[in-house]
Amino acid sequence: MKRILRAAVCSVAVTGLALGLTACSEAVDQVDKAVDETYEVTYEVTGKNIDSIEFHGGGGKAMEPKIESVSKPELPWKKTVTLRGIMPAAVMPVAADPEGSQISCKIIHKGKVIEEQTAKGLVSAGGCTAESPVAG
Repeated sequence: MKRILRAAVCSVAVTGLALGLTACSEAVDQVDKAVDETYEVTYEVTGKNIDSIEFHGGGGKAMEPKIESVSKPELPWKKTVTLRGIMPAAVMPVAADPEGSQISCKIIHKGKVIEEQTAKGLVSAGGCTAESPVAG
C-alpha cells in the first residue's frame, strides 16, 4: 500500500514539476522575445537657454542604458533612436540661466506622443521618461 501511495505522490510531483517548467519556459521565451525586439522613438526638445540634453540612445543594457549627451544644442532639437527590449525611452534637457529658462520635451512612438513635460525657472531639468512599448 505504501509503495502505491509513494508512486502516486511521485507521479503527481513529476507532473507538477513538468507543468511548472513548461510555464516557466514560456515566460522565459516571452522575456527573450521582448528583450530582442527593437522599437524606435523620436525625442523632441524645445525652449530657451538649454545647456545640455542627455538621452538614452540605444546602447548599454536594458536596465543600465548608455547615456548620450549633447552640449549647447540648437533648438528645436530632434533625435530619432532605436531602443531595444524593455529599455525605457528617456530624454533630459538641463538649463541654468539667471534670466530663467524654459524647457519642453516629448517622446514620440509611431507618431503618438507617449510622454511630454515642461519646466520653467532659474535652474530647470525637465525630463521625459516613457516605458518601453515592448514591455507593455
